Amino acid sequence: MLGPRRSVALVVTLALAAWTSPARADVPLPTSPAPAPAPAPAPAPSAWAPSYTLNGYVETAYTYSFEKPSNGIIDYRGFDNRHNTFTVQNAVLDAAGKLGTLSARIALQVGRTPDTYYLAEPSVQGSAGTPGSSLSTWRFIQQAYAGWKAPVARGLSLEAGIFLSPIGLEGIAVKDNWNFSRSNLFFGLPFYHTGFRATLEATERLTLSFWIVNGWNNVVDNNAAKTLISQLTYKIPDRLLVSLLYDGGGERNAGAPEGTPWRHLVDGYAQGDLTTWLSLAAHFDTGFERNRFGTSYWGAAAVYARVHPVSWLYLAARADRFGEHLATGPSGTASPIFFPASWVSSGTFTVEGKPHDNVSLRAEYRHDQAASDIYFAGQVKGDGVKTAYLPNAHAQNTMTIGATAWF
Repeated sequence: MLGPRRSVALVVTLALAAWTSPARADVPLPTSPAPAPAPAPAPAPSAWAPSYTLNGYVETAYTYSFEKPSNGIIDYRGFDNRHNTFTVQNAVLDAAGKLGTLSARIALQVGRTPDTYYLAEPSVQGSAGTPGSSLSTWRFIQQAYAGWKAPVARGLSLEAGIFLSPIGLEGIAVKDNWNFSRSNLFFGLPFYHTGFRATLEATERLTLSFWIVNGWNNVVDNNAAKTLISQLTYKIPDRLLVSLLYDGGGERNAGAPEGTPWRHLVDGYAQGDLTTWLSLAAHFDTGFERNRFGTSYWGAAAVYARVHPVSWLYLAARADRFGEHLATGPSGTASPIFFPASWVSSGTFTVEGKPHDNVSLRAEYRHDQAASDIYFAGQVKGDGVKTAYLPNAHAQNTMTIGATAWF
């Protein structure tokens, strides 16, 4: 038997031997897990990756004139201008694309609207080597332009092509307006311009733009002069929109008795949401032209109100008046710039229901009034071919039922 000291020594010796002996080959030593491979970095988005958007809308309507004109014409109304008729006012396909800082847009249209839209487009004769140009050449194009955006402030866009006019509050698309019909201001002022524009987003709320264009409603210019437009727009999203614009240029046809005088126009509007259910807007336009007969000048205004009592229902009212003074001198009187009456006015009330975010159904009553007979009622003299229709009413009253859908 071993003594206590020998027993302790033996235990210590065996423990040291076990600790210092090599590990068995069949028992792996514990190891730390290998680090996972780092994920491959995501490819950086290309600054020149193309992007596209496609939008469109269809506007249909039925309009009835209580004056029941025999020629079926509801005059000086723009697009809802046929009595007792169902019609497709406009069908529009709008495509836009971007490639880095480059962009392009084209909106094509077909329906009754394009005929009025291009009504003032000059008819220019061609030659043996150059075709002529007229309303029919351009009527299917609502707008078409290409541009480049420079890194100035929040962006400086330089674009050239056919543009919707920035003059006035109302737009060409019914879905963007409070009423179905357009005011006398919208009808009298230009619909489109062709040329160049520069738009600077100075701040989040302030935008400045400058245009040099052929003139009012001219893809092909009707004279040698060009028109300049400058505009300041201030916007608080979903709260307030304010615009102030100057337009100046020669707009009379080449060879007109009035000459090609410089026409000055100042236009402004404001639209605001006072509460979640009440919105108000106002638009004014004024200007003058010193021509060979003297000075022609005009003034126009429109006021708007819209109530939103429930989520799907809107009630809108509009009143407008447009007056023009014709230059008169020893050699005669200048021809009107806008309407064949010294003033026109209208009152409009619209009920709009929206069963879907992209569908609008509207019922609208409108009364038009003028200083002289410029409308049609009852039996109208003339046949519109050999002899022009003779206006015989200074007022007209209409009811329109319209539907608009868009994507």
